[in-house]
Amino acid sequence: MYLDFSTIKKGGKSYTRVLLRESYREDGKVKKRTVANLSGYPDKDIQAIKLALQYKNDLSLLGGSKDINLSCGSSIGAVWLLHQVAGRLGITQALGNSQEGRLALWQVMARIIDQGSRLSAVRLATTHSACDVLGLDEFNEDTLYRNLDWIAENQSAVEDALQEKNVGRSSELFLYDVTSSYLEGTENELAAFGCNRDGKKGKRQIVIGLLCNVNGDPVSVEFFNGNTKDTETFIPQVEKVMRRFGGKSVTFVGDKGMIKGPQIEKLEKFEKIDVHYLISITKPQIEKLLKENIIQIGLFDQNLAEITADDGVRYILQRNPVRAEEMAKSREDKHRVLSKMVEVQNQYLKEHQRAKPEVALGKVTAKASTLKLNGWTTVTLEDKRSISVSVDKDARSEATKLDGCYVLKTDLLEEIASKETVRDRYKDLAKVEWAFSMSKTDFLELRPIYVRLDSRIRAHVFVVMLAYKMIKELSSLWRWIDVEVKEGIAELSSLCAMEVSIKDGGIFNKIPKPRELSLELLKAADVRLPTVLPSKGMKITAGKN
Repeated sequence: MYLDFSTIKKGGKSYTRVLLRESYREDGKVKKRTVANLSGYPDKDIQAIKLALQYKNDLSLLGGSKDINLSCGSSIGAVWLLHQVAGRLGITQALGNSQEGRLALWQVMARIIDQGSRLSAVRLATTHSACDVLGLDEFNEDTLYRNLDWIAENQSAVEDALQEKNVGRSSELFLYDVTSSYLEGTENELAAFGCNRDGKKGKRQIVIGLLCNVNGDPVSVEFFNGNTKDTETFIPQVEKVMRRFGGKSVTFVGDKGMIKGPQIEKLEKFEKIDVHYLISITKPQIEKLLKENIIQIGLFDQNLAEITADDGVRYILQRNPVRAEEMAKSREDKHRVLSKMVEVQNQYLKEHQRAKPEVALGKVTAKASTLKLNGWTTVTLEDKRSISVSVDKDARSEATKLDGCYVLKTDLLEEIASKETVRDRYKDLAKVEWAFSMSKTDFLELRPIYVRLDSRIRAHVFVVMLAYKMIKELSSLWRWIDVEVKEGIAELSSLCAMEVSIKDGGIFNKIPKPRELSLELLKAADVRLPTVLPSKGMKITAGKN
């Protein structure tokens, strides 16, 4: 590692270029690469780095000098890694090099390192080298809240830039699914009561629609009022793709209930773009097809069956034996629970002669309904004080005939997509579900949402989406290492720089050799730490101005 100075004269003025460079061997040849361009840094910082490099083989010589002070600096490992990954994915370029763009990138990185509020992100910058790595100026909590407004305003432009970077502007297949996230407080501008997937009764929510490409990489995220139905979110996604991402032909993959008859009719009316769909249908819809003899129950016994209806719609049928076994076991477990309850109630009636058997019968009947067993079980009162449960074998057989069965529906022609391709593309929808799982659990902590304004709610969720893109990339890079992404980030966060301050000479960070696991993580991610890093000497205070 060395400093490379070069001075040129132009227009009567002298310009000095300073590069931090290193030499390395590759295939037996000596090569050089630039680690950092230091031309814009003050001369005292450059001289400090020069001094550090001079004594890099024995830092104790520096420590023995009265003019040099060594202290534990900020955490560098996780910030440096995430900054490199963000650049590789195009996130850094999409956000831009302005102060607002760099602050937005820090919000994304902070969400990965240690989830929390905007104040938490400010506190995180006091212990991590955010300012030195990202080139940030001083900021506080209010700065980050205003930055959320900037993120919301520029979301579409960032999404477009990422789409162009990763797969090109034109794409042919999109995965789409919907979830919800509950909110704290009552004044959120998008808040409404709706179908709460988080199990938080009494909490208002927003509805989130996530659009991904065939690889499961997020393309765009959109937000709706909390009482919006899933089907109402679909057509806006088609219009967005047609306007911003799509080619001449586009296929949407959606889950059950996402794309129904009215939505399919609207797809046929789109001009200038050929829109197709691939969905799974619900159990009542399958039963209707059986009743109309469009499909037959025996087709599910085949490995993968296909039927083309008179209107040209294709149905791909399959039975998942593992899922069928799980459903059968669940059904038997519920029946045992009901039988055990009958035993308890009969024993209670036997021991309490004044207890009313009608009350006990009502409890068992309600339990059977809750467990969804009342279609093939009958609860009766015998001998006036004894409850019994009987099983209708024919009804149970009818209830189990579609166990593990699923039907996919599409208007794609066979020459475009075989039945195997249709099945595989539908399975890709699990990638969106994984995205929701990673974003809503304790890793990225999308929920609960504490911000109130419409723009800031949207920006908060978009930040989580960008953080997920980086998590997905790291998960792929570290798949052969026995650590979770969260554990890997924690390991790298423990790598701190050594802050070297020289009397009248500035401050810089010397990066120590990482531990074995940190080296393995960095190598797997193809990231190299610098030996030294210039210090801006920025001191972030975790408080409002």
